[in-house]
Amino acid sequence: MRLGLLVPTLDAGPRWVDWLAALASQTRQPDRTLVIDSSSSDQTAELARDAGLEVCSIARADFDHGGTRLWGLQQLHDCEVVVCMTQDALLSSPDALARLLAAFEQTDVAAAYGRQLPHHDATPLATHARQFNYPARSHVVSYADRQQLGIKTAFCSNSFSAWRRRDLMALGGFPQRTLLAEDMLACARLLQAGFRVAYVADACVAHSHNYPATAEFRRYFDTGALHAGEPWLLHSFGQVSGEGLRYVRSEWRSMRMHGRIWQWRSLKASGMKWLGYQLGKRSRQLPRWLCQRLSMHPRWWQAPGRP
Repeated sequence: MRLGLLVPTLDAGPRWVDWLAALASQTRQPDRTLVIDSSSSDQTAELARDAGLEVCSIARADFDHGGTRLWGLQQLHDCEVVVCMTQDALLSSPDALARLLAAFEQTDVAAAYGRQLPHHDATPLATHARQFNYPARSHVVSYADRQQLGIKTAFCSNSFSAWRRRDLMALGGFPQRTLLAEDMLACARLLQAGFRVAYVADACVAHSHNYPATAEFRRYFDTGALHAGEPWLLHSFGQVSGEGLRYVRSEWRSMRMHGRIWQWRSLKASGMKWLGYQLGKRSRQLPRWLCQRLSMHPRWWQAPGRP
């Protein structure tokens, strides 16, 4: 299979050198690697060109989580499978791409995503998030699994995922003008169409974020706004409350070994997530200027036609 690799970038910083080195070490090299750079002010684009990658520059205001990646899929028209990554997800082993690609030996698998491990500087909260969402055992899901897994059935992350291009494009590719979660929306559509999605636990990247509680609030505000704008997602796969409560309980147990300060931080983060999500679900009743203030992606709300 011809393999394409697609990565949007913006001021990737010093970790970008490590990202390029990890890519160069892969036993299965992509046939094409396309970097879509949002007019970085550092050397991100130059370093990518020096490494022999294809680089296309766009204006920062033109970046769209789904639309930019859809354009990338269109450019990689000669690739059967396209891997999507982010600039801060470092391939953990030389066979990471090969292991992820192996999921497509099953002809009904249209998408696959790998395991995300915490960076060496991850906080206990960030470490738990990766351990909870990315277990050590692989699995494959279908639409029928929503009866047991709920919204988790459509979980996927474009920080390290792979897509059978033909199947994804047949359903329109990644949705455009999305606030976030273009990966989950595309995954949900593939499942509804009868395809399966694979989680490959032995294909790993290092990727985590040490979000403060305010950032968690903004991220979950955007998630709530997404669910309000895409009601079919929860209608088809189920509500998030059960999964959220399971996460809170797991995080509380995990923080016990780190002391009371981390238990307090866990409670604070959980409260901010809940509040952000509830406000996001009601974002259509809020003034646009307030949504911009509460969102992690304020520019998205500025476009004409936004709620």
